[in-house]
Amino acid sequence: MFDSHGSGAPDDDFRGRRHMRGEFHPFGRHGFRGGMGTGPRLGRLFAHGDLHLLILHLVAERPRHGYDIIKAVEELAGGRYAPSPGTVYPALTMLEERNLIAVEENEGNKKLYAVTGEGRAYLAANQGAVEALLARVRAAADSHGLAPQIVRAMENLHLALHLRLSSPLDAEQVQKAAAILDRAAREIEEV
Repeated sequence: MFDSHGSGAPDDDFRGRRHMRGEFHPFGRHGFRGGMGTGPRLGRLFAHGDLHLLILHLVAERPRHGYDIIKAVEELAGGRYAPSPGTVYPALTMLEERNLIAVEENEGNKKLYAVTGEGRAYLAANQGAVEALLARVRAAADSHGLAPQIVRAMENLHLALHLRLSSPLDAEQVQKAAAILDRAAREIEEV
């Protein structure tokens, strides 16, 4: 959408602006989402600038808070990807600076963002790109076959392990944790 020099001159796809890139990994960049596990990687879902375009589309659907945008992206991705606040809020700031969205109202620390006329015009001019992006996100959400409930449960397990293993375990605790994990694995195999 903007040139590589940050002058604000229109371009077709937000290229040239530095921002955090959204990536589609059902369990995060390093395995489980946000952790260091060894879960499957499905590759990149968003090309450079795609997340900005998706955020603009979501705000055009209806005014949204940053958290609402995170949840909407997560829902579109079938629960397998949720952009971090460190990705979404800078994107909102950039979109606001380019007059594609505006703060409609402030509720304390929560800003409600709405699309501007320029934002609607940009989306209309790039309707094909928006439709292709939405189709790609939905296809990726359906392609792996993990139900969001299973992804959530796996993340809960990973977090519990991470928190518990952050302090040393004695031999009895190690045996107990291993037995619980082995039992869970056997039960899942029987489902």
